[in-house]
Amino acid sequence: MDILVIDNGSEVTEFILVGLSNHPEYQIVFYCTMIVVYLIILVGNSLIIVVVRVDGRLHTPMYFFLSNLSFLDICYSSHSVPFLLFNGLRDYPTISYNSCYAQKMIALFLGMTECLLAVMAYDRFVPISNPLSYTIIMNNRVCIQLAMVTWASAFLMAAIPIIAIPAHFCGQNVINHFTCELQELLKLVCLDTPGRLILGLVISIFTLPLPFTFILFSYARIVVAVLRINSAEARLKAFSTCGSHLTVIIIFYGTAIYMYLTPQSRESQDEGKVTSVFYGVVTPMLNPLIYTLRNKNVKNALRKIIRKKES
Repeated sequence: MDILVIDNGSEVTEFILVGLSNHPEYQIVFYCTMIVVYLIILVGNSLIIVVVRVDGRLHTPMYFFLSNLSFLDICYSSHSVPFLLFNGLRDYPTISYNSCYAQKMIALFLGMTECLLAVMAYDRFVPISNPLSYTIIMNNRVCIQLAMVTWASAFLMAAIPIIAIPAHFCGQNVINHFTCELQELLKLVCLDTPGRLILGLVISIFTLPLPFTFILFSYARIVVAVLRINSAEARLKAFSTCGSHLTVIIIFYGTAIYMYLTPQSRESQDEGKVTSVFYGVVTPMLNPLIYTLRNKNVKNALRKIIRKKES
């Protein structure tokens, strides 16, 4: 199929999404994989939300933030995966300018809200640095405020650059991606203003390397505390838990930092699509697996709910 590109003098009203149209041999495998992954995301994260809600023993700061993360992961994957599945077997599907604009805005907002991982790291850091004051510092009011600030600040940081400095695409309308990914859209912009570049860089620093550095610092303090534990079995279990958490965090922030803070050429083709799958789909799938299968309290609460349903 030939791709028709709008002339430079024309106004862009829709975009053509390449996806895997250039590799039809992979479309069915990718499509089936996305269905399975999306079901895991929905079931796994929904179970966490229900279990935390139902079991009173899990009404603690840690599980409050975990249920927030599960809700975020459902939203983050749902903004793109259903759209991807709808168009997964079509060659060069199109999306209107307004729909693309909204998809980009939602993706930025939800992606920036993943800074909730830094709040969760802070929740683990407090009992290490101030064990006697933990319940006072991380009370219900503070937890709710931290969650609200995370969601609200992410929305503002996503909305301000898009609304304040609109992009001009100069007739180019072919996006080499599955969805309206920001970095791929920027390759179509005919002229980047200094204000857009500076604002984008500042926001990227505040939402990617800064929280990532704080998370690493928090876990470093946790590791130091774990090394003081006398029991070798307890140390091994703590390191195993921290290692699994850090693996998911590094996958998300590592791929996102690579995507948004490294130079992206207009000629780069498929690497951006592969990278986005990791932080947009793989991480939301891994979070419930890591935080439930390795969490004794959540597993016990889940068994308790199942027994009640069976009796």
